[in-house]
This record gives sequence, structure tokens and C-alpha cells, in this order.
Amino acid sequence: MKVKLLAGFLLVICLLAGRNASAQIIDDSTKVLYSPKTTLQLFERDVLEGLLQRSRIDTSINNMQNERFWYNDTAYYQHLGNVGTAAQPLFFRVPQKLGVRFGKNTFDRYAYDPQTINYYDTRSPYSHLYYVQGQRGEQVFEGIYARNISSRWNAGVAYRILSANKQIGTSNRREGLIDNQAVKAFSHYSSKNKKYDLFFNYTFMKVEQIETGGIRPVPDTVRYEDLFDYETESIWLQQAATEESRNALHLTNIFKLAGENLKLYSTTDWYRQANEYSDNSFTFDVESGNLLFYPDTIYTNVRTHDRNIYTELQNQFGFTGNSSISFYKAYLKYRRANVDYSVLDFVRNDTVRSEIRRGDEATFNQLFVGGQLRLFYENKAEILVDGEFQISNDYRVKAQGKLAGLKVSQERILRAPSLVEEFMLSNHFAWDNDNFNSSVIDRTEVGYSGKLGERQYVKLSGNYTNIKRHIFFNEQAVPEQLNGNQRFWGANILHHINFGSVHFENFAAYTNTDEADKIRIPELVLDSKLYYEGFIFKKALFGQFGVQAYMPTSYFADAYMPVTQQFYLQNNLELRTYPVIDVFVNADIKTVNVFLKMSHVNDELWEPGYFVTPYYPGMRRSFVFGLKWMFFD
Repeated sequence: MKVKLLAGFLLVICLLAGRNASAQIIDDSTKVLYSPKTTLQLFERDVLEGLLQRSRIDTSINNMQNERFWYNDTAYYQHLGNVGTAAQPLFFRVPQKLGVRFGKNTFDRYAYDPQTINYYDTRSPYSHLYYVQGQRGEQVFEGIYARNISSRWNAGVAYRILSANKQIGTSNRREGLIDNQAVKAFSHYSSKNKKYDLFFNYTFMKVEQIETGGIRPVPDTVRYEDLFDYETESIWLQQAATEESRNALHLTNIFKLAGENLKLYSTTDWYRQANEYSDNSFTFDVESGNLLFYPDTIYTNVRTHDRNIYTELQNQFGFTGNSSISFYKAYLKYRRANVDYSVLDFVRNDTVRSEIRRGDEATFNQLFVGGQLRLFYENKAEILVDGEFQISNDYRVKAQGKLAGLKVSQERILRAPSLVEEFMLSNHFAWDNDNFNSSVIDRTEVGYSGKLGERQYVKLSGNYTNIKRHIFFNEQAVPEQLNGNQRFWGANILHHINFGSVHFENFAAYTNTDEADKIRIPELVLDSKLYYEGFIFKKALFGQFGVQAYMPTSYFADAYMPVTQQFYLQNNLELRTYPVIDVFVNADIKTVNVFLKMSHVNDELWEPGYFVTPYYPGMRRSFVFGLKWMFFD
């Protein structure tokens, strides 16, 4: 209800805000002047690199029904089976951030990224309302409003909600699982002589996730098939929750000293992340009296309330330039970070027992230098060298070459452990891994992309990765560092072919981890979509109708520990090969994009259910409706 009220409120605000400009929308011949063609977007990185061409906003209906495209990161993820839940990338990603970093990233997928926010250049106020509702409580809402204050100054704001209901341990009642609210405010200013650009944004996210710990098998010898009674299944945690809040300020100044040939820039980033984990009701084994789910309690067996606060201030200064055949950048970066840990404890003074907080704190100061050189000839050939070096410690270097559709790259990362991997203070886990060394990651990639005739597009890639001194969370959910190497390789293909109005899209990824027993990735992931696309009703409506199937093969997926917000190694439950099939309709009706989807239509047809993460079942069959309504006045 609150989302519907908010949507209506934002709609009224958007319409009222554009009222002053409404007289300009239609000229004397009733021709529409403002549309997606006059509402452009730009990115800070493009301006910095001299790519000054603004692009139109996205009005496509393609993949609108796909859950991966409801968030900021559209990659494949392993999550806890529902919208907005804690997640980690399904495939290995080469990390880019060096030096000190917090290491609690399970909600990164849903947060606005200050570095990649899109700014606008609008001839009239632009707003959109985006809303998704599923019958099992899945909900996504976003409202955006942006307008030009002058021809050289644009500002905007957005508000987003993600929410979901519990699917397990609910006793047939609708109980909230996820409450995620996020805000972004952004502005871009360009001087009259076009020698100065300013980019500013503020982002905020607060998320609460009710922790269940997953399904608790009762008895312990229960069969895989007997774990999908959903509401009636026992769960490990009854009164546990994770709360995370993020605040970030981003400011970039770009000065053109010699046009595009030489620009000076400065970037300031302030970031704060606060994490809390609480559990007010522990579960003990009736016979032995031992604590269940958690390994033990360290401070109190009454309740848990752990708190971590990480803050970071980073300043970057550099110069850059570009021409028709080259781009270069060099910079100096200084980062100051602080982390504060605290845990609830009970102490007894005489006959009185009171609560206190025990804690620890650390501060870090780090300096980096970096740069990039790119040589290119139109869009046919390119050579890139990129690197960053932390003084006396971490570094990353990358070399890449492109020729037509062929691309080859080699990358190496030397990176210290994250703060969470090095130190933990909580009521259930405590470690101090000051003996951990930096890990080394070497990654080789080869790829090709291009058209095959008039009807086909293909993108092929292969990769080989070697990780030396790999750090991971072991079967006890605590960090461990290996002495040897973890080697794995893979290949994937993206293929699209159309037969007139009928389209067939396929993605397949193969990963071999025979020499990387601590890296858990499905050996094969398949994602196929078959759909009809075209105009109907005498070109009054453009739409898609189709079916999509996603299937990873069986593997021992990482389990999830809510206390530390980390996925960790497990060898007890193998997730089975299981396809999830959706049927959908997408439609473009002037300024409104709409989709209808029956997700997981094959629910209970040949299996009672499936797991996305061990003991966290995926969503059952659900009817989902969504729309994106755009306003250009």
C-alpha cells in the first residue's frame, strides 16, 4: 500500500513540476516536440575520456521481464532465492579495488553506484515511474525526476524500493523478508565556454533482511525431495535480522586546459557503511543443550547485537587527454579509511547485570598512483595499457588488444585481504588473521564478437585464471588462505538469430574447476529465450511474446552465513540440475512499457522445487506484472 501511495504522490509531483513547460510540448501543428529523442543521458567517464556524444534514454522492452534487469547489476548472481536478498556473483570476477576495503558486499547488486550514475540533458522535464509486482510479494518501485535548470545545468533525484515476503517458515502468513530503500540525487553543470564540468551525486541505501538461516532439515536424514513444503518447513533462526545502511558523496571537477588534449580533474568520494546483525532468540538442541546454527557464543548467550561501521574518504587528482587516435590518463589517489567494531556483552556488578559494548577500531592511510594509455584506429583496432599501484603494496596491471571483433587481454592483480577477512569481532565469530598475505590473480581472456550475415550475432570468449594464495571462507565459515594455486578455465557463447519476427537468443557458459576445489561455479549454465517480436493491431502496439529457460548444472554451491554476511564453502548439499521456465509478454504502448510474466511455470511438474543457495529454495510459480511509465513534460 505504501508503494502505491508513493507512486501516486510522485506521479502528481512529476506532472505539477512539468506544468510550466507543458505549453511547449505541442506546436501549432500539434506536433510533439519533446520525446525520448530530446531526453539524453551522459556519463562522467565519457566526458573525462572525451566521448561527448550523449545517448538517448533506454525505452526498449527487451529483457524488461527478466529479474536480472530489475537491478543496477544485470550479471548472473547466486542469492537467497528472492528479490533483493544477499547475493554474490555466480561467475568469477577480477577484483578492481586495491588497498583497504570493508569486504561486506552482499548488497552491492542493489545499491546505486556513485561512479556510474547516468546524468541527463533534457529539453523538458523528464520523469518515469517503474513498478513490478509479483503475486508472492516480490516488489520493485523506482521514481525518477530530472530537468535542466538551464541549458548547461541539469539536476535530478530518484527513489527506489525493493521488497519481498518470506517463502519459508511463515505458517501461511505473509511476512516481510526484505525492505530496501534507496535514494540518489545528482547534478551536472557545464560552463558557458565548455572548459569546465562539474559532476555531483549523493546516494543512500538502507536495507533490512530478515534472516531465516535457510530450511532446517528435521530429522537430519530427511531426503532432498522432502525439503520443499515452504511455509511449514522449520527454519534455523526465529528473530534474527541484518541491517545495512550506505551513504556516499561523489564530486568531480574537470578543467580543460588545452581543449581535449589536456584536462585536469579532481574527484572526492566519501563513503560510509554501517552493518548490524541481531538475534534475540537462540535455538538450542533439546538433548545436548548445544547452540544450533551458530558455532558458539563468545560474549553472551542471551542475545546478539553486532555492529560494524566503515568510513572512507578518497581524493584523486590527475590529468587526462585524448585525440582522434589516443587517450591517456595519470593520477594520484589518497585514501583514508576507518573501521569500528562493537559487540554486545553482559556484565554483572554485585547483583545487577547490565549491557555494555566491547569494541575495536583501526585507521588506514594509503597512497596510490595509476594511469592508462589507449591507442586506437577508429573502431577497428585498439591497444590498451592500464595500471594502478599502491605505494609499497598492492597493484594491478592490464594489457589489452583489439582488432576488428577480436579481443585479447592479460591482467594481474596483487591484492591484500579485506578487513573482514583479516579481522572479525562478533558474538559468534572472532579472528585476527594478521599473518595473511596478499593474493595474486592472473587472468587471460580471448574473445570475438560480430555479426554472422544479416540475421545472426555471436559473442565468444575464453578465459584462464590462476589464483595464488587464495583467501576464502571455509566449511566452518571462517577465512582461510591456501598456500598453493587455484586454477580454472572457461568459455562462453552468446548467440542471437532471427527468422523475421521470431528471435532465438542463447547464452552458454562452461567452467572447469578441476584444479580449483575451493572455487564453486556450475560447470554449465544455460539461458535461452525464444520470442516473437513485432507490431500488432495495425502498428498500434509493439510487443514481444515468448518463453525463457535458465538452468545451471548441479554443483556444491556456497552456503550463506548471515552473521558475517559471507558465502562460504560447503560439501553437504549438492544443488541439482534444474531449469526455471518463464512465459512472458512485453509491450510498448507509446510512453508506457508493460510486461506480464508467469515465472517458473514448470513448478512441481517434475521436481517439488529447487535451491538457489543450500537450504534457500528458489521462488515458486508466480504471476508478475510490471510497467515503466515515462513523462517528457
